[in-house]
Amino acid sequence: MSLLFRIMAIAGPAGFGGVMLAIGIILGGHWKSLPPADFLDSFGKYGGFIQRAIPLVVPTLIGLAGMLWIDWNNAATRNLWLAEAGCIAAILVLTMAYFAPSNDAFAARAVAVDQVSEKLDTWLFVHNFRIALAFAASSLGVWALSR
Repeated sequence: MSLLFRIMAIAGPAGFGGVMLAIGIILGGHWKSLPPADFLDSFGKYGGFIQRAIPLVVPTLIGLAGMLWIDWNNAATRNLWLAEAGCIAAILVLTMAYFAPSNDAFAARAVAVDQVSEKLDTWLFVHNFRIALAFAASSLGVWALSR
């Protein structure tokens, strides 16, 4: 069971980070190439597919809980797992507090066309923090296992 928890705690955030990286580079590049009205139409039509990436964080949570339980008496590794948990918590807070409402606003065309470019730039900028947090989380897990 320990091996499964380790895999989920490391591969989960790495996979999530990879998906977010693809969203940022591939979709972000495509979105930036569209006229604002076309972007809003496209996001309204296809933006829901992005939400399918969010459940990828569930294996991470299970793996982290398992590794915290297993390594609780080892302060060095426990602190690394807790740091990883902090990264994942930050990702979830950003997702729920910023991205969910922003995505809903784009999908509902509630963003004025003349503000789309600025809002999309901000979306992509903040999205980069989620990517960095996911890869930091995975790296912290690798570090914990190497101790």
